[in-house]
Amino acid sequence: MWNKITDDIRESSVDERSKLLDDDEEADVHRKGTKTSLMTYEEALFACGTGKFHIILLLLCGWAVSSDAIEVLSVSFLLPSATCDLSMTTSDKGWLNSIVFLGMMVGGYFWGSMADKWGRRNILMWSLLVNGIGNVASSVSQVFWLFLIFRFVSGVGVGGSMPVVFTYYTEFQHKSRRGSMISLLATFWMAGNIVAAEYLSFVSGDFTFHSWRVFVALCTVPSLTSAAMFVLMPESPKYLLQMGKEIDAITVLHHVHATNKSKTPLELEALVFTDADMDSYVAPGTRKVKPRTDKFWRNIKLTILKLLESTAILFRKPLRRTTVVLLIINFTLAFGYYGLFLWFPELFSRIDKYGGTFCNVLTGNGTDNGTVCEQPGNSVYVESFLTSISNLPGNILSIFIVEKIGRKALLATSMVLSGISVFFLWFVQTKWQNVLMSCIFGAVSVCGFNMLDVLQTELFPTDVRSTAFGVQTGSLRVGAILGNIIFGELVDVYCAIPMLLVAVLLAFGGLASLWLPNTTGIDIH
Repeated sequence: MWNKITDDIRESSVDERSKLLDDDEEADVHRKGTKTSLMTYEEALFACGTGKFHIILLLLCGWAVSSDAIEVLSVSFLLPSATCDLSMTTSDKGWLNSIVFLGMMVGGYFWGSMADKWGRRNILMWSLLVNGIGNVASSVSQVFWLFLIFRFVSGVGVGGSMPVVFTYYTEFQHKSRRGSMISLLATFWMAGNIVAAEYLSFVSGDFTFHSWRVFVALCTVPSLTSAAMFVLMPESPKYLLQMGKEIDAITVLHHVHATNKSKTPLELEALVFTDADMDSYVAPGTRKVKPRTDKFWRNIKLTILKLLESTAILFRKPLRRTTVVLLIINFTLAFGYYGLFLWFPELFSRIDKYGGTFCNVLTGNGTDNGTVCEQPGNSVYVESFLTSISNLPGNILSIFIVEKIGRKALLATSMVLSGISVFFLWFVQTKWQNVLMSCIFGAVSVCGFNMLDVLQTELFPTDVRSTAFGVQTGSLRVGAILGNIIFGELVDVYCAIPMLLVAVLLAFGGLASLWLPNTTGIDIH
C-alpha cells in the first residue's frame, strides 16, 4: 500500500524536480517562500505539524513497545505457575529470566546495525515476527531446556524491535517536542506490563494449572499484529535522506503533512540536514551515484562491514566518552531494575504462601527451594498489577518536566532515588509495606528508563543511531542477565547481598549520568 502511494507521488513530482538538474536554475534554489523551496530536516518536520499521522505513529510504535514489554515481563509473571510443569528450582528461574536478555543482547546488536544499512521499518517488521515465532514455539514446549531455547529466540526478536522502534519514532519528531514524545512512547512499556498482568489474571480464572501456556500464547498477539501493521507505514525520512534518497524522503514528508492536514503549507522540494548543508547542496540528478549491486554475498559482506564500521565509530572521538558513560548507566540500571523487578511476582507468591518479608520468607519446612507445587493466590496478581500500574506517575512526570529540567538531571535523580528505595526494602516488616516500597521503586525507576531512551536517540548521529542503540542495549542486557542470575543464586541464601548491590549500582549509575551532555532542544544528526 505504501509503495503504491510513494510511486504515485513520485511520478507526479518528477517533472518539477527535474528542473533542479539545470545549473542555472540550481542557483535559484533557496529557502521557504519560493516555488523551489530548500528546507532543513527540522524545518520540514515543523512545517508538517503534529496531527493524525503522529497519533497513528505513536499508537503503532507504542503497541510494538508494549509487545516487547509483555515478552520481557511475561516470564516473571508465569514463574509461580510454571514451576511444577517445568520442574524449576530457584536457580532455573534466574536463568529463565536471564535467557530473554541474552537473546536481546545478540538481537540488539545484529538488528540495530541492519536497520542502519537496510532501513528502520523493514528490520522492525522482521524482528517483531521473530519475537512472535519464538513466543508461539515456547508456549508448546514440554521440557525446560526447549522452553529456554525458544525464549532465547524470542529475545533475539525483542532485541531488534526495541532499539529500532525508538529510532524510527524519533526521526519523525521535531526537536521542540522530541523529549516529551519519546517519554510518551516509553509509557507504553507500562501498558505492556499491565496487559501481561491482566492476561495472566484472565487465564488463571478460566483454566487450571496449565493456564500459563495459554498466557504465553496470548503474549504473541501484540508482536505479530505490530509486524503486520507496520506494512502500512512509510520508511523513516531521515534514514532515506541519509542514504541519499532525497526524493523518497520528501515524498514521505509530504505524506505526513497531508495526513496531518497541517494549516502551514509545505513548500518542500529540496531537503538537507542542517543550515550548514545549504551552501553545498547538490540536486539529486547531478550527484555522482555509485552503481548498485544486487549480488547476495556482496550485500552480506557490506552489511557486516557496516556493522563493524558503525561500532568502531562509537568508540572513537567525539562519541567515545558518551558511549562509555551510557554503557555504564545501561548496565547499572538494568542490573538494579530487572534484577529485582522481575522477581517481584515470585517473591509476592512466597510471601503470600508463607508470610515474612523480602529477605525473610518463612516456609512450611524451612527449606523452600522454589519448587513448591501450589498455585499462587489471587492476591499475587493484584500485587503484581499494583507494581505495574505504579509506573504511571513516573511516566506522567517525565512527559511534562523533561523539557523543563532536562534529560540528564531527571536521569540522575531517578536512579539515585531508586537506589535509596531498594535499600529500604530490606527493612520493611509487613506484606503491604513490601508492596508499597515496590510501587515506589517502580514509580521512580521508570523515569530513568524514559530519560535513557531519550538520550540514546539524541546523542548519536543518524548513520550510527540504531547501531548505537543496539550496543547500549547490549550492555543493558548484560546487566539484566547478571542481575537475575545473582539474585536467583542468592535469594534463598542471603538476599541482603543482591539487595544492597542493586542499591549501590543504581546510585553509582545515577552519578555517572552527570558526565553526559545535555541534549534538550538540539538538532539530531
